[in-house]
Amino acid sequence: MRFAPALLVILCLAGCNKSGNQSNDAVRQGVVEYLQKVGINVAGMDINLASVKFNGNQADATVNMGVKGTGSSTMTMSYHLEMKDTKWVVVGKQDSGQHAAMPGAGGAPPAAPGAANPHAGGAMPGAPAGGGKMPSPEDLPPAGTKK
Repeated sequence: MRFAPALLVILCLAGCNKSGNQSNDAVRQGVVEYLQKVGINVAGMDINLASVKFNGNQADATVNMGVKGTGSSTMTMSYHLEMKDTKWVVVGKQDSGQHAAMPGAGGAPPAAPGAANPHAGGAMPGAPAGGGKMPSPEDLPPAGTKK
């Protein structure tokens, strides 16, 4: 009969775990729900947890994301989550700076560090010089009224 009280103490301690559901699947679900809430099409993405660090009712997760079916990650993000009402909820995020070009995005690769920004107000080749300033209203042709 000494076994029953010991078993009862073990079950009570297990039930009093205040850190909640410390599973990677529960954290991943919290991240997926956050992405859906901000308007990301998660059905078209592969979302994988690279790592999760639990600290009581808080967790820090590093998440790799990419276009579904490509087998590559195009972005890595770090999320800070808290346990709220038995669910993990994203309360903060940080870009890990590990971006890659999205397939089919058609964008140019980023400029090398220290290189001039091609979008920093310079005129396009062949465009009249103006230092990137807007023309004054007096220099614009008269606008006719639409009929």
